[in-house]
Amino acid sequence: MRGFAAVVMLQGHVFHSFTGKEWRDGSIFQLTQFVGGIPPAIFLFLTGITMAFLMDSSERKGFGLRQRWTLALRRAAYLFVLAYVFRFQLWLFGQPASPWTDLLKVDILNSMGVGLGIVSVMTVFSTVDRARLSAFLGVAIAAVSPLVSSMDWTGIPAPLKMYLAPDYNFFSLFPWVSFLCFGLSIGSVLRATRTEHHERLMEWLALAGFGFILAGQYTSNLPYSPYPRSEFWLDSPALVFIKLGLILSLMAFSFAWNRFVIVKRWNWLRQLGTTSLLVYWVHIELVYGRWFWSWKENLTVAQSAIAAATTIVLMLGLSVLQTNWGEIRLWFSTVILPAPAPQED
Repeated sequence: MRGFAAVVMLQGHVFHSFTGKEWRDGSIFQLTQFVGGIPPAIFLFLTGITMAFLMDSSERKGFGLRQRWTLALRRAAYLFVLAYVFRFQLWLFGQPASPWTDLLKVDILNSMGVGLGIVSVMTVFSTVDRARLSAFLGVAIAAVSPLVSSMDWTGIPAPLKMYLAPDYNFFSLFPWVSFLCFGLSIGSVLRATRTEHHERLMEWLALAGFGFILAGQYTSNLPYSPYPRSEFWLDSPALVFIKLGLILSLMAFSFAWNRFVIVKRWNWLRQLGTTSLLVYWVHIELVYGRWFWSWKENLTVAQSAIAAATTIVLMLGLSVLQTNWGEIRLWFSTVILPAPAPQED
């Protein structure tokens, strides 16, 4: 799932950065940007699953409440600090053109870090209760997002507003953290389900996914709304559940693909998924940095497609390099730079 999200993210960012303005009204560009909005939700969802596994594992090991909560907060703090290291690197490499306010931009890592800090309170509950309460919290966040968006944010400090108020330019907590909560819920369900029942669970998740997609689509087309103001692409609960449906369907497909098709063989999508953070970090600098400035908003759709394919291949190579760095370094030291033969006395 992470590998698939990485590929969709890469093509979306390349098209967004390099495609000329005269080509942006076409259906191909619009499609790349539509599907490009799904990877952040997938990454947040999978982060929630990882946190659910961590909470359940620490509980099974007999850790006390304070120790379990500390482990969850450490994970949240790690991502939060990493988010600002990432922002600092982008700001530094963008000098002298980057303003200092770029350091405060709320990106997906910021949302992950703060979101994990919020849901860390779920460590006080059992795995089964955590599944229910996390799902309820996800629904609540999605439901109140249009209300948060319509609030008067005049006089509120910009950094706080970026974290809370839905905005097309930022990954605010509303509604994005709802996907993290849903991941925490599904991850808890996975840990509470016996291994031999996982196939049946995936079947139910796929059915639930299709149900969420249909329900979200139907709700979004109703002529009335309970909200005084709501934008479908910004804060709509219907869009949240459509994306959740797609994620659950993809999860079931990924399970079947790994179980029955690739099994233990090497797979390039799975390879990308194991190093998704590195891929995310490096490609943002390549695509949005100054490295290929002359290409920015200057390519045709076909040229952008070639650039996207090239970027995916480069990121796959970087991923392989990271996971095999130890073996590569050993090969280089023994084959390319062999040790000198010992001298006889």
